[in-house]
Amino acid sequence: MAYVEVDCPASVKKQLAKVFEESLRTTVPDEPDVVPSIDPCAANKAGVKFADYQCNNAMGLFAKMKGKQTGFKGPQAVGQAIRNNLPQSEMIESCSVAGPGFVNIVLSKKWIAQRLERLLIDGIDKWAPQLGVKTVLVDFSSPNIAKEMHVGHLRSTIIGDTLARMFEFSRVETLIRRNHLGDWGTQFGMLIAHLFDTYPNPEDFTEAAIGDLQAFYKASKVRFDNDPEFKLRAQQSVVQLQSGEEKYHNAWQQICDISKAEFEKVYQRLGVLLEARGESYYNDLIPPTLERLDKLGLIEEDDGARVIFVEGANIPIIAVKRDGGFNYSSTDLAALWYRLNVENVEWNIYVTDVGQWQHFDMVFKAFRRAGWLPNDENEFPKCTHVGFGLVLGEDGKRFRTRSSETVRLVELLDEAKRRCKASLLERDAVKDWSEEEIEKTAEAVGYGAVKYADLRINRLTNYTFSFDQMLNDKGNTAVYLQYAHARICSIMRKSGKDIEEIKKNGNIVLDHEDERALGLHLIQFPEVFEESLTNLLPNVLCEYLYNLTEIFTKKFYTNCQVVGSPEETSRLLLCEATVTVMRQCFHLLGIEPVYRL
Repeated sequence: MAYVEVDCPASVKKQLAKVFEESLRTTVPDEPDVVPSIDPCAANKAGVKFADYQCNNAMGLFAKMKGKQTGFKGPQAVGQAIRNNLPQSEMIESCSVAGPGFVNIVLSKKWIAQRLERLLIDGIDKWAPQLGVKTVLVDFSSPNIAKEMHVGHLRSTIIGDTLARMFEFSRVETLIRRNHLGDWGTQFGMLIAHLFDTYPNPEDFTEAAIGDLQAFYKASKVRFDNDPEFKLRAQQSVVQLQSGEEKYHNAWQQICDISKAEFEKVYQRLGVLLEARGESYYNDLIPPTLERLDKLGLIEEDDGARVIFVEGANIPIIAVKRDGGFNYSSTDLAALWYRLNVENVEWNIYVTDVGQWQHFDMVFKAFRRAGWLPNDENEFPKCTHVGFGLVLGEDGKRFRTRSSETVRLVELLDEAKRRCKASLLERDAVKDWSEEEIEKTAEAVGYGAVKYADLRINRLTNYTFSFDQMLNDKGNTAVYLQYAHARICSIMRKSGKDIEEIKKNGNIVLDHEDERALGLHLIQFPEVFEESLTNLLPNVLCEYLYNLTEIFTKKFYTNCQVVGSPEETSRLLLCEATVTVMRQCFHLLGIEPVYRL
């Protein structure tokens, strides 16, 4: 399902579609609304491709025109006419008609080479598509204050960051990377009460003094569950916090600041940028938002609560609880109203686990009932829930520690780095490396491996977390991709040539079939990126990157000598084009490339 239309002039598919559009107008002038159907050709079981692209309009057109006096005796005749009516194009080397009218297209290798030469001169940003939307908000990560980030936050953080990077590449005017922190609720009563008991002097409460905020949270929870007197004081603390008492507000702010600092350390390690805005920000907006909904007749009384019913759901949205308090639904209603009316967001994207799909679907439907969102889900402003599956252990159950606790994200990243560093130190090649280079390389490879293992899987499915699998240097892993990138960098260093100078004066020639295969795959980056973006599926981009690496490693590198060959200049430029596209893919996936391994 495509969530949005994009303008991508660099797409080979779209450029071919323009050529075939002209032919279709000539071939079937009485069918003016025909959209060219162009697809890349897949290899057969023997790994052979008979063409680069295929136009598949003939069968559909013949079925549509059946019974009319067109002169076409079958779909193959329609296909032949489409081919014969093609205008001259420097893109196309040859066309043939196969089966029931499929028009097979072979691209000109000269045209492919020229596209690559322009890439090296103009830069890959020229291949970026243009979205028909100015302001996009990606809501992702969203941990809770006073709790450590755990493996459950991993997917939202990684997937959300990649989507944000994809929008950034697409030249969205305003991109908001929103971290909707859980910084409000009844749990703060017990935290504040425990804080005052532990540190009677507020100045003693510092990040250094408290140490582990997670342990602090657990200690307060034990007291809350087992000490009635403490529980009463905790409940009173909530009331005093919500009424704005300075002492309690200051304590809450201290807890939030310490927690945010811990989150930021994780985000820095992952290279993730976020703008934090907690649930508390919307507290004052909840009553007026609910009042507007009430005036529109959406809010009803139900069993002592105030609720909103929406079509297709057997439970309502609880806007106000029986005790008169608000909940996360109240906050999400107010937050979405603010995003639409104050921040003027055209596309709101929520990246959470699939289990929260119904909640967001109900909120969006409530806004459509209110007339605050269009009834057509494809019109802007719009809201989209980007769901993802669970992270599982190798036993097929939720990924946890041996003591059945949730795995802390910091510990997971530490272990990825530790394993990578140990693997690096076993290699003779690193004996002359500085400690700093070893550390940085271990981080880049380790953190990149964790990210790629997640992103390469369709986000809607569960995936099994395995260090052994993700850190393997063979197969579809970030480690394999990093080795390939480092190998290309090594080839270019060994040549001793000034690549920038070669770009200005050299030419790419694609006479060898593996040179051509590599060149073709490289120029398909824009259309693959478009598919990945419009469907909000990072795994499409991962598959492209892996296939690019396979073509380079198993075809080009194996069969086309670079340094010292008569074709050295052309092949060095092909290497440069390959690392240019690889690095863009790495950047979009949030992976730091390494230049030697």
